[in-house]
Amino acid sequence: MDYYFNRVTGESVWEPPSAEAEIEMRASHILAKHTQSRNPMSWKKVPIERTPEQAEAKVSELRQHIIGKPVDGETEDELEARIPTKEKLARFAQLAAEESDCSSARHNGDLGLFGPGKMQPAFEKAVLALKVGQISKPVKSDSGYHIILRTK
Repeated sequence: MDYYFNRVTGESVWEPPSAEAEIEMRASHILAKHTQSRNPMSWKKVPIERTPEQAEAKVSELRQHIIGKPVDGETEDELEARIPTKEKLARFAQLAAEESDCSSARHNGDLGLFGPGKMQPAFEKAVLALKVGQISKPVKSDSGYHIILRTK
């Protein structure tokens, strides 16, 4: 009889893994918390005073700073594809370190590897909708507003 070893969790099981269990993701993010966030305090030890609308506007502006503005009817996908990946990653990392209200800012916004059910549902859904190297539009979660860069 065969058994299955999960390299992520280190578990051995007799049942074959589900397709969902094989999904492993990695992402970086920039979080803008607001007064209605589940924990309205930044890792910087500064109380959060911005409104949800201001938090959404902030991450929208940061996203635009990373990918720029469309030129002559260019779509956002075309605009993002035009930017070299290394440049996009560098801009994202710098802004995450400087601007994010999440403690992952210490790691340039990198959240490491995670599987299904490990992140808030809205966040996970947004990561799964992205291609590797793509940056999301603002994503609302209980923590605040994020822009997400999928890295795996």
